[in-house]
Amino acid sequence: MRILLTGLVASAIMIGSFLLWGGEFELLFAEDGVPKTLGSHGWLLVVGLLMLDVFLPIPATAALAALGMTYGPLLGGLYGCLGTFLAGTLGYGMCRLANDRVSRFLAGETGMAMGKRFFRRSGPWAIALSRWTILLPELLSCFAGLVRMPAKTYFAALLCGVIPMSFAYAWLGSTETAQENPLLALGVSAAVPVLLWAIVSRCFRSKDSIEE
Repeated sequence: MRILLTGLVASAIMIGSFLLWGGEFELLFAEDGVPKTLGSHGWLLVVGLLMLDVFLPIPATAALAALGMTYGPLLGGLYGCLGTFLAGTLGYGMCRLANDRVSRFLAGETGMAMGKRFFRRSGPWAIALSRWTILLPELLSCFAGLVRMPAKTYFAALLCGVIPMSFAYAWLGSTETAQENPLLALGVSAAVPVLLWAIVSRCFRSKDSIEE
């Protein structure tokens, strides 16, 4: 199936690039948070790198923790939200702009049909819950764009995943207590999106029923 082959190739490229250059990016966020040589605008570099996570092997969780270490859990979390939201926007937007010929070449007729069914039924949950994983966020964002997942639903689900993850890892980087309990940040970033999307999806259904 073409969509499986496309996913495997994309995953192989991401893993290969991380093995080649991932260590260099990890050093950028080691121990001292955002490098002090960047001055007060260092967060701009980190936001830019997070945004390019679609293409580059950026250690996103390390970058989010570094933002928290440097700017505190609140401001660091806000910067992290901006970077990870833009990353999801970039992947979705690029693939959403692809014409039908490109989409069908990458996913195939069967893959497109399966993808549309998946994102109609389970896509929002997948987008929201995948943010704390590796590889999946980028792949799902791109695939959501290819199958033309409705923008309103996609971005609402994206925010449900981005906000808990960004603030959880910023908090992890900002306090010793959090650093002693790293599984707590992982649990928060994985569990809170479930609650958020349950609330948002209910609001969507209520609004749609009123409009009808």
